[in-house]
Amino acid sequence: MKKFLSALAMLLLVAAAGYSQDDVAVAAQAADAQDGPVMAFETETVDYGVIEQGSDPYRVFKFTNTGNAPLIITHAKGSCGCTVPTYPKEPIAPGETNEIKVRYDTNRLGKFTKRVTLTTNAGEEKQMLTIQGEVVQKAEEPAGLPTNEGNMFNNN
Repeated sequence: MKKFLSALAMLLLVAAAGYSQDDVAVAAQAADAQDGPVMAFETETVDYGVIEQGSDPYRVFKFTNTGNAPLIITHAKGSCGCTVPTYPKEPIAPGETNEIKVRYDTNRLGKFTKRVTLTTNAGEEKQMLTIQGEVVQKAEEPAGLPTNEGNMFNNN
């Protein structure tokens, strides 16, 4: 029985040592993964809300490079032609804040959810941003002044 308990204790000791080595390796990989540029957004979704047709088409996504190397955005693409992103072309230094400006065609009526895909040097995965909202028909303008027909000031 003593031999069995000794063997079991030795096995548990080896398993614990192996498990702790895995934790150290995972922690080292996590530290390596954060080395370089990191793009941290205030929000990754912007809601236009319910807006009238022809309203302000621009919204802004603010971000900070929280990494330790310059961040470079190489490409930004909207999910369709109605969504056009503008992004900084120059490298963003660590700790620096900048923005991605997105223009949505607010003449298109109805609900929308569109995405902007960013390609950067902050890892292999692409960053996805989302805009959403609803465009409703612009209210009819109230009738203004009457036409000149039958107007007493009409000199015709």
